[in-house]
Amino acid sequence: MCDSTNATRAGFTPSEKTVGKTFDNIFADHKNNRIIVATFASNVDRVQQVINSAAKYGRKVVVEGRSMVNVIGTASELGYINIPDGTLIEIDQLKNYPDEQTVLITTGSQGESMAALSRMASSTHKKISIKPTDVIILSSHPIPGNEKAVSKVINELSMKGAEVISDDTHVSGHACQEEIKLMYALVRPKYAIPVHGEYRHIMAQKNLVQAMGTPKENVIIMSSGDVVELGQESWKIVDHVQAGGILVDGLGVGDVGNIVLRDRQNLAQNGIIVVVLTLEKYSNQLLAGPDIVSRGFVYVRESEDLMEEARNVVNDAVADCLDRHVNDWGKIKNVIRDSLSDFLWKRMKRNPMILPIIMEV
Repeated sequence: MCDSTNATRAGFTPSEKTVGKTFDNIFADHKNNRIIVATFASNVDRVQQVINSAAKYGRKVVVEGRSMVNVIGTASELGYINIPDGTLIEIDQLKNYPDEQTVLITTGSQGESMAALSRMASSTHKKISIKPTDVIILSSHPIPGNEKAVSKVINELSMKGAEVISDDTHVSGHACQEEIKLMYALVRPKYAIPVHGEYRHIMAQKNLVQAMGTPKENVIIMSSGDVVELGQESWKIVDHVQAGGILVDGLGVGDVGNIVLRDRQNLAQNGIIVVVLTLEKYSNQLLAGPDIVSRGFVYVRESEDLMEEARNVVNDAVADCLDRHVNDWGKIKNVIRDSLSDFLWKRMKRNPMILPIIMEV
């Protein structure tokens, strides 16, 4: 099973050490600015290189963002990161030092809305405000699909006058084509399962594997949740399990299904119209209504004529049902829904959710 994220890129992935030289150059060129570096919290070596440059140029380092604080704390305890004494300071001590003597290492390099950098960019961070003199280094590439969120953060930072640097400040943690080929040449697997990345990346690796001599029928393309059974002679997909995001809503976990989501989307896009009427028991005479209540469809005070016409359409539909002695409420509701839906589509080209409510007295 091999990572596919960089299977579309030719050549080799550069060494992580090349980033350190870039950091050194940026620190040398911006001796009078505060520097903010955003990177992946899990990339401990990248953080080490930032700390090395900060120590070299006599700057204090603040670590901000919950995941970053947790990872660096653990890495420090286990000896995976070397922080010179007196280099690390708390965020509350930042005001005691001039800007040119400080570096912030933060989360949010992927434009995540709740991460520290995004909150700084949108002026919602409690302790850090972006200044026009700040230099922000984005030490990452946008993960496929995150480009828009990252651009939004860069734009917000630029609006505040800050300088944003994202060129040559990152090397990928994923293998490019030549490294993938090297692994297949060394391992020579019977079966290949390309994983990680979007479908186009997985297919790119499939083509690479076939070029390396693995038979086409032995390259297994799986979807999330597929259960694959591997045998000496062959393989097959034998089952599918629930996989993917679990939706949390209030105290409910995973109880919001497709139908509820579809209704919410419909309500959000088209609004709702509630039709209320009262029928007399046994005789089915119309005693009150129909009254129409609208939410998220039109502004009622400016659309009184439309609502009056809609009320007449429902009136006619109900009268037609009662004249034909239709007693089944389900049928009456369907006739109301269909006739009102047709009217609104012809008049407005809109399709709100229509909810008829019949009360019996």
